[in-house]
Amino acid sequence: MPGASILNTKVLVLNRSYLPVHITSVKRAFALLYQGVARAVDEQYRTFDFDSWRDLAVEVHHERVGTVSGFIRVPRVLLLTAYERIPKRHVRFSRFNIFARDNNTCQYCGRRLPRTELNLDHVIPRSRGGTSTWENIVCSCHHCNRRKGGQTPEEASMALIRKPRRPEWTPFSAEMFSLRRYREWMPFVSQVDSAYWNTELIQD
Repeated sequence: MPGASILNTKVLVLNRSYLPVHITSVKRAFALLYQGVARAVDEQYRTFDFDSWRDLAVEVHHERVGTVSGFIRVPRVLLLTAYERIPKRHVRFSRFNIFARDNNTCQYCGRRLPRTELNLDHVIPRSRGGTSTWENIVCSCHHCNRRKGGQTPEEASMALIRKPRRPEWTPFSAEMFSLRRYREWMPFVSQVDSAYWNTELIQD
């Protein structure tokens, strides 16, 4: 059912400073809009409450959902009216973020795999003095991880696709925006600098 599938697609949520802080569903976005805690943002950066958004004419190129009173345009960007928190700049050293940095790709064989088929590998093994840091941990598939064992990449004749380093982006932009980039999000994507709330790994 097209209407139901649209309700599950993504909407970018901004704080009062127009900085992205979250991604939600169209269904949840309509609820926030109706409750008055958010306003819809159009391509001209104009904001609308629920009633004024509902009264907008729906053009042919606009995504829309049906209601009892007719069609309403799907908002792709919401502005929270009372949320001022500025996203954190720190990128957490976590399993989630390492997978995001490496794009769920084994850094030895180059295969992109589901996360259940990947694990984290110490480039220089812990048994050889390797530390748990951004620069020494990479995604690897189970096969490459077993093949490398307790060796260095050089000893195992396994070259890294790229040298691991601390990322300059955040998982909010790298992971969430990789799902699908809506054109309405583009003016705000470059401003993204928030950290995903997940468990931070202990660095040696």
